[in-house]
Amino acid sequence: MASGHAGRHRQLRSGPDQVFVSSFFLLASTVVTAGLSFLFWVVVARYYSPEQVGLATSLISATTLLAFLSLAGLNSTLIRFPAPEPSRDAQITQSMLLVAVLACAAAGVYLLGLPLYGQKLLFIREDPAWIAAFVLFCACAAVNLLMKSVFIAARTPQFNVLSDGLLQGAAKLALPAALTGLGTAGILGSAGGGFVVAVVSMLLLMRAKLGFRLDFLGRGTRLREQLRFSVASHVSSVVNLAPVMALPLIVLHYLGAAQAGYYFIAFQIASLLNAVSAAVGEAIFAEVSADPSRFGEMMRRSAKIIAVVQVPAVTAVALGGGLLLKVFGGSYADSARDLLCVLALSALAVALNTWACFALKLLRRMKRLILSNLVLAAVSVGLAVLWTPRGLLWVGLAWGAGNLAAGCLASLSLLGSRPSPAAAAPAAPSGPTGHTGPVVPAPAGDGDWLARRLAEDDPTLQLGPWDLGPLRDVYHGAAAPRPREPWKPPTWAAHHYDERPKRRRR
Repeated sequence: MASGHAGRHRQLRSGPDQVFVSSFFLLASTVVTAGLSFLFWVVVARYYSPEQVGLATSLISATTLLAFLSLAGLNSTLIRFPAPEPSRDAQITQSMLLVAVLACAAAGVYLLGLPLYGQKLLFIREDPAWIAAFVLFCACAAVNLLMKSVFIAARTPQFNVLSDGLLQGAAKLALPAALTGLGTAGILGSAGGGFVVAVVSMLLLMRAKLGFRLDFLGRGTRLREQLRFSVASHVSSVVNLAPVMALPLIVLHYLGAAQAGYYFIAFQIASLLNAVSAAVGEAIFAEVSADPSRFGEMMRRSAKIIAVVQVPAVTAVALGGGLLLKVFGGSYADSARDLLCVLALSALAVALNTWACFALKLLRRMKRLILSNLVLAAVSVGLAVLWTPRGLLWVGLAWGAGNLAAGCLASLSLLGSRPSPAAAAPAAPSGPTGHTGPVVPAPAGDGDWLARRLAEDDPTLQLGPWDLGPLRDVYHGAAAPRPREPWKPPTWAAHHYDERPKRRRR
């Protein structure tokens, strides 16, 4: 049965140009989710009052933010450092459990602090059932974000379109009419129900298509070994999110609620352009993680795909942004057209920054990655504070300047981080593994990659951590492998029961 699942998993990964296919489905997932979310709010607006909608948006936004903060970088770790096949289920299961626990804790802290920052949302604490529901929705939203990375790592992002896009959107559209009697809690329940449906459908798809089974006790998950990578990746993501959260507040403070509304709509349209580079970046991240030797080839191909898709899209939005804004009303076309043009052109700077940041993450240059995101946040927010009083257009310029500065810094960091050409690999000495002959250089610190390569040469090999230690020295340029320590029996094995005096039967 296990071999059948593995074979089916390999078949799903095949394809003539997996980067393009994965990018297409990742972008399609974003578009489908955005479109069905728009329809969801249209339906909600027909069944609920504006006051109820306003309160519900605050709770749903809090749910999404708490879910994102609870990922702890594990979404990147599952893609960049997948555990070997016997431990992959345990790695995914334990990651889901950890993320769910963090989300529940974050939801509890948020509810406890509502008297400080959400007086009008205290009604959610009056009913224990809704407290439990809110915590559950936060956990499901976080697990949903994590499980999307599982399909990306398996290079089957089409299942994200089905589960996270279509099924979740359909559930959200079906629930508002049935929950109108609950008021604001009904809107929250509709959105939360979508998260629950997405998680359940993803679990079923992972079981049917990837052969996934829950494993809470398995070892070899590599989660502890890659803790620093997970934390650094999470920090960089949070810093990257900071200007997105801060700029609307700056517009609201300096220009008022109406201008903040115009900025919100224009930024949402521009976000679809930014999703192109993000989708290609995620696809490249999965491809290079599966085969690090293709780093240069994949980065060049991704740059071409981004240029071919992004430049025409940016041109269309920059020239026809007024027509898009008229869908929301004439005032939006008059007040936000110039801003949308600037945000559309800024999508090119966003693409440069996104492309370079994914490259730094693949090379594990995490300090440089965090530094580039700090530059993005500092330049964008700092210039926005200085320029926003001049008008809405200047907020877009601040956003573009921040991404351009961060993208240039990250690209310059790559110049000194390109992988050196592979030198002739020395022959590995014969040892406990029985493997001899030339060995292909492996990335530093990736012992599981070494195990997989040796297993491909000789499927009969049974490798353990003690076998990989001497070979790592050869890969890292050591003159000779480390001598193996002689095995010492544990203390409990020193006593042999055969040496006990036997009693004679009377």
